[in-house]
Amino acid sequence: MNHSHHEAPAGAMHHAPAPDATRLALAATRHCLTGCAIGEVLGLLISGALGFAMEPAMLTGIGLAFVFGYSFTFVPLLRSGMAVAEALRLTLAADTISIVVMETVDNLVILLVPGAMEAGLGSVLFWASLAVGFAVAFVVTFPVNRWLILRGRGHALAHGKH
Repeated sequence: MNHSHHEAPAGAMHHAPAPDATRLALAATRHCLTGCAIGEVLGLLISGALGFAMEPAMLTGIGLAFVFGYSFTFVPLLRSGMAVAEALRLTLAADTISIVVMETVDNLVILLVPGAMEAGLGSVLFWASLAVGFAVAFVVTFPVNRWLILRGRGHALAHGKH
């Protein structure tokens, strides 16, 4: 019986994507979390200083989360010499799903924690809810990023181009 039809040559990898999808997904999710956290916290602090109500403050934070999340891909692409239009297209394709999932989960957690929204920006309850929201969002976003990467989508599109 010949069993060699399923054997790879010595040293060959068996169905392992290169680079490792798990490592790339962790990096992509960490990148997304960092941009989202910076944007949200900055947006919330600016909104608090300007006296915004909680809902407009959260929307400002979400908007800035997208700005910072995208910038972590866009700026390095530009620095690599890529044209603005191509860098923008690649950034939107690479990061949009990750940021949408991260922001949806993170803000949903805050909305579901009893009293967090009413507590306001000066409350430990609000900021603790935000921290828990980011942690839960990371856990939910990671498999989404890995799934995208395994299909040549998401952060895989920008990997190695910066």
